[in-house]
Amino acid sequence: MKKIILFCWLAGAIGMLSAQKVGYIDSEKIMAKIPEYQSSQQEIERVSEKWQKQLEEKYAAIEQLYQNYTAQEVLLPEDIKKEKQEEIFKAEREAKEFRESKFGYNGALFLLQESKVKPIQDKLMRAVAVVAKKKRYAFVFDKAGEVTWMYTDGGYDISDDVLEEMGYKEEAGSTGGK
Repeated sequence: MKKIILFCWLAGAIGMLSAQKVGYIDSEKIMAKIPEYQSSQQEIERVSEKWQKQLEEKYAAIEQLYQNYTAQEVLLPEDIKKEKQEEIFKAEREAKEFRESKFGYNGALFLLQESKVKPIQDKLMRAVAVVAKKKRYAFVFDKAGEVTWMYTDGGYDISDDVLEEMGYKEEAGSTGGK
């Protein structure tokens, strides 16, 4: 009896899904065509590289402190050794705090990305919703990122429609289906 109920349920579910219209977008393709996104990414990269360089300088200074300490360690009295060790520990703590404040969870880089990229992502999501409703798609997937597609029919790619909804016209000669 359970097998019959399961079979009926699966048949019904398959029938409902076959009536659903599915589309997909390629968010990487879309974002690559949005000038605001490109400039935001360049700014984020510039800032990230600047902070990374500062962090590397801090670690180089710590390494220099350590090398100086080990070279002089045998000759130093105990109280001076402790001062030098504390100086190294303090520099390490400061470098770690700097790394966390810039690159950690909810750090400055995360907040910068959030402020620059999230409005563009929100605009993309609104455009996807508008296009999906207009064209009566039940599901829209993003093939960029975690989703793995073994095959996609370009006829269901609505990336160009989403770009148009966002106010970006597709250039002549580009590929992609509607």
